[in-house]
Amino acid sequence: MPARDIYHRAVKAALIAEGWTITHDPYRVEFGGKDVYIDLGAERDAIDPVLAAERGTTRIAVEIKTFSGPSVIADLQQAVGQYLLYRSWMRRTEPERLLYLAVDTEAALGVFDQEFGRSIADDLQIRLVVVDTTVERIVTWTHFPATDRS
Repeated sequence: MPARDIYHRAVKAALIAEGWTITHDPYRVEFGGKDVYIDLGAERDAIDPVLAAERGTTRIAVEIKTFSGPSVIADLQQAVGQYLLYRSWMRRTEPERLLYLAVDTEAALGVFDQEFGRSIADDLQIRLVVVDTTVERIVTWTHFPATDRS
């Protein structure tokens, strides 16, 4: 089992505060006889605010990444590589579950708000959740690009 990221607790608390139920910690994905472990699996009921009726359950998996190594590019390569591998396998095993990459506000500003990170996120259609780890709250959910190409 992989080691937990330093922001694991903060991301988990932020999801719970936003109404998500943690269903897996970690979330295991098996494909082709191999296993990978995504940091968290979560779900919540989707409510139609107009009709106040349930529309089903939204399921997500969240891979938490810390951009704290000596090279932000190496950190980005690692994060994107894992994200793409996990998303590929999940599309085959549980296609209704959406994968998100969770980062702290510093990584969001220093990587995904910069042209070099935003262009990769756009091209690869990364779903990003930004967490303020000091107050354990979600700042934003972003799906690159603005329109879904999947």
